[in-house]
Amino acid sequence: MTHPANGLDDVVHQRVRLGILTVAHEARRVEFGFLRTTLDLTTGNLSQHLAVLEKAGLVEIEKGYEGKRGRTWIHLTVAGKRALYDEISQLKRIIRQVEETPDADPAAEPS
Repeated sequence: MTHPANGLDDVVHQRVRLGILTVAHEARRVEFGFLRTTLDLTTGNLSQHLAVLEKAGLVEIEKGYEGKRGRTWIHLTVAGKRALYDEISQLKRIIRQVEETPDADPAAEPS
């Protein structure tokens, strides 16, 4: 039997990238600046993580204009949605395994 942690996707599981996928899933289409602010990232840091996700085919990046201002929008691909759901499923398996372990509750430990 393999441990559920082995099923985590290294591309998705990284904190910032998981955050990007989650926000993009909630919003369907999210503006770069909103992601940057919401996840408290620098422009360069967000750009690097988006490049990893785009290369993996998990997000699509669309550049355009809103009025005269240049904008960048991000949305999940079908593969991105699947990767997010798979990651959440694996995390739930890990949580269940921890919760089902005898004496797993740290509050139950004698002091």
